[in-house]
Amino acid sequence: MINKFTLWASIVSLAGIVCALIVIISVHFWTHTEAGKVPPKTAVLLHAVHHNLVTPDMKAPSFFSQGGKPSYTSQMIDIPVSDGSKIEAKMYQPLQEGPHPIILYYHGGAFMEGYGSIHTHDNIVRSLAARTNSIVIAVGYRVAPKYPFPTAIEDSYDALRWAESHAAEINGDPTRIAVVGDSAGGNIATVVSLMARDRQGPDITAQALLYPLTTFQDIEFDSRLKYDSGYYLLSRNVMLRARDTYTPDQSMWNLAYTSPLEAEDLYRLPPALVITAEFDPLRDEGEAYAERLADHGVPVEAIRYNGVMHGFISFYEVMYRGNHGLSETAKFLRNSFETEPQYEPYELHVFNGVKGTSQLRDQVEAYAIGSFLLGKQALSYLSPEYASGESRVP
Repeated sequence: MINKFTLWASIVSLAGIVCALIVIISVHFWTHTEAGKVPPKTAVLLHAVHHNLVTPDMKAPSFFSQGGKPSYTSQMIDIPVSDGSKIEAKMYQPLQEGPHPIILYYHGGAFMEGYGSIHTHDNIVRSLAARTNSIVIAVGYRVAPKYPFPTAIEDSYDALRWAESHAAEINGDPTRIAVVGDSAGGNIATVVSLMARDRQGPDITAQALLYPLTTFQDIEFDSRLKYDSGYYLLSRNVMLRARDTYTPDQSMWNLAYTSPLEAEDLYRLPPALVITAEFDPLRDEGEAYAERLADHGVPVEAIRYNGVMHGFISFYEVMYRGNHGLSETAKFLRNSFETEPQYEPYELHVFNGVKGTSQLRDQVEAYAIGSFLLGKQALSYLSPEYASGESRVP
C-alpha cells in the first residue's frame, strides 16, 4: 500500500512538472510576436511590459546585481543655460584621481514630459561611469510640450559648454569629451555634435548613438512599417505625438538640427558608434544615418542587435544582449579617449545572439522570469492589491 508521504511526494512532483510545462508553453507562446519570433528573454520582458508587470526604469532584482563597492560618487547639480534658467543634471565622478574624460548623457523619452528623464535612465549612466572610469553627466534638458524645439538641443549644448568650462573644477579633461544618447537622446547627442562643429566648439572626441531617431520626415522605412504598433516599446502614435509637440511647425522637420539624416553636410563630425535593434521602428533610419556619416568621412562603427526591441540596453541587468551593447558602448568610448578611431568603409555588424553557456544561462533566466510573471499574474487575479505592490521584476 502506498503511504501518505509517497502519495504527497507524487502529487507535489506531478504539480511541479505541470507548472514547468505551463511555464515552457507560455514562454514559447510569448516568443511568437506580431512581426516575428523573438528570443525567450526578449519575449518575457515584452510580455511583462505589456501587462504592466515591469517598466524599463525598474531596478533589477538583487540576484542579477553585481557585488562590490562603487568606484564613483554621484550628486545632483544645476547647470545654467542661455535663457537665464537652470536645468538639473546628475553627475558621476570616479573616486580615482584625474583628470578624467567627460561624457554627456542625453536620455531618451520622445522629447516629451512623462516619457523619460535622468532618473529613468540612471542605471545606464551609473554603469557607463563604472565601465569607462569617466565623469558622466546626465543632462536634464527641458522637454515638450512646454518647451518645444529648440529648447532641448540648446539646453544640451549649453551643458556641453558648461562641462568644458568647468572641467578643472570637476576633475575632468576638457580635451576628452564625448556625447552619448539613446532614442530621442541619440538624436540630441548627434545634433549637439553638429552644433559644436558649426559653433566652433567645444571639440567632441566621440559620439555614441543608441537606437537614435534621425529624421522627422515621413519616410517609409521597412522597420517603421513592421514594428510601429507599440508592442516593441515604441509606437507610431508616440512618434507622431512627439513630432507634433517637439516640432509643431512642419518647416522644422527637415532641419539638420531636428533631422540630421536630412543634413547636407555631415563632414568633420566626431567618430560615431551607432547601435540599432532588430525589432525597432527606428532601426533603418539609425543605420541610414550611420552610412551617411561614413559617406562624409566620419569613422563609424555600426552594430545591429538581432532579437531585441527598442530600448533594450535599459534592460542590460537582465538581458545579455543589452549588457553586450552597453559593453560595446563603453569599449568604444574608452578606445576613443585613448586613440583617434581610423576611418574604414561603412559596414554594418550584426550581433545575432549568445552561444554556449551564455545562451543556456539566458534561457534559464528567461524561464525563471516567466515563472515569476505567471505567478504574479495568478496572484493578481486573486488579490488586486498585490498586483499594485512594489515587488516587481524587470
